[in-house]
Amino acid sequence: MKKIRTIFMGTPSFSVPILEALIDLLDIILVVCQPDKEKDRKGNLLFSPCKKVAIEHNIEVFQPLKIKDDYQKILAKEPELIITAAYGQIIPEVILDYPKYGCINVHGSLLPKLRGGAPIHHAIINGDKETGITIMYMDKKMDAGDIISQRKIEIADDMYLDELYGKMSLLGRDLLVDTLPSIIEGTNSRTKQNEEEATFGLNIIKEEEKVNFNNKAIDIYNRIRGLSSVPGAFAIINGKRMKFYRAEITQINSKKEPGTIEKIDSSGIFVSTFDFLIKITELKIEGKKRCSVKDFVNGIKVNEYLGVRFE
Repeated sequence: MKKIRTIFMGTPSFSVPILEALIDLLDIILVVCQPDKEKDRKGNLLFSPCKKVAIEHNIEVFQPLKIKDDYQKILAKEPELIITAAYGQIIPEVILDYPKYGCINVHGSLLPKLRGGAPIHHAIINGDKETGITIMYMDKKMDAGDIISQRKIEIADDMYLDELYGKMSLLGRDLLVDTLPSIIEGTNSRTKQNEEEATFGLNIIKEEEKVNFNNKAIDIYNRIRGLSSVPGAFAIINGKRMKFYRAEITQINSKKEPGTIEKIDSSGIFVSTFDFLIKITELKIEGKKRCSVKDFVNGIKVNEYLGVRFE
C-alpha cells in the first residue's frame, strides 16, 4: 500500500491506537486536534492524547478553535486522504470535498444506529447487547455518509464504559487497517445508510448524568455503567454530589421511596428504586477521592446515611 499524504483528525485516547497504526502505514503530514482544555493541579494546560502522539513522532499539530472558520492550513497541506476518529467538531464541506481519496471517519457504532459524539456511552445506557465500528465516507450531515465496512462487538452485561471504550478503540484500528487498501485502490464498497433506521447517541449533557432512582434498577445500572468513569453518573445526598462508578442489581424488592438508602455495609450502599434495590459498590463523594464502599463506610457514621434519600 502506497504511503499517500494523509491528515489525521482526532483528540481523545480512543483515537490513539488508530493514529499510531496510521503513522506506520501512511504519510501523516498533519494531526488536527481540539484545542487543549484540561489543566493539571498547577493550572497548566494538558496536551490531548493525540497531540502527545503527534509530538512524539515529530508530526505537526493544528488546533483550530473553530474549524469551520479556520481550515486553510489543512487545504494548504494538499492532503490526498483525511481520516477522522473522535475529532470533536463538524468538518466543513470545503474540507470534505478536497482529498482525492475522500474523508474517512472511524465511528463507534453500527450506523445508522447511534449517530453523534457519544455512541459508546449510549450503547451501554440503552442496554444494547452489541455495538461495533463503522468505517464510512463523511458528508455534510452528521454521521450520515456511505458505509464502507463494519465490524461488531458484544457488550457483556457487566461491561463498563472504560472497558468497552478500550476494546472499541482497538477494533476501530484493526478494521481501518483492513479497510484502507481497498479505499486507496478504489475497490471498496459503498452502502447508503437507511435514514428510517437512524438513531442518535449525542454528546452527554448534564441532565443525563443525574441518576433518577424512580426508574427501574436495570436502567439505573446501565446508566452507571455507561457513564463510568467519565463523566460519571451522580445524585445529590446531604447537599453533596455523589458519583457512582460501580454497582450491582439485587433481587431484593425496594420497600421505601425510590432513592432512599435502605442498608449500608462493607459490600455496598443499597438504594431503593422503582423495583429492586441497587447496590453501589464504588463511588466518589464531593471533595473526596474515588473509593470502594468499604473505604467509604470506614470514614463515615453509617447511621447518618441510613434512611436518607438521594435528591
